[in-house]
Amino acid sequence: MANNEENQVVAAELRKRGEAEIQSLLAAKSEELQKSLFKHELKQLRTTHGLKNLRRDIARLKTILNERRTKAKE
Repeated sequence: MANNEENQVVAAELRKRGEAEIQSLLAAKSEELQKSLFKHELKQLRTTHGLKNLRRDIARLKTILNERRTKAKE
């Protein structure tokens, strides 16, 4: 469980990072989600609550990117 908490993305820390780094992290999390969903379908995934955490991390990353794009347009 401690590993899962360490792996989660914190929005305050993300806002300090550059856009390229957030984009690469988003791609990595999306790929991880796809692999986990595939394992879930094959009944090989033991901790299904990780799917929820991955979805939330991806949503946080997309939200921060959208906030930056909105500020850039203003």
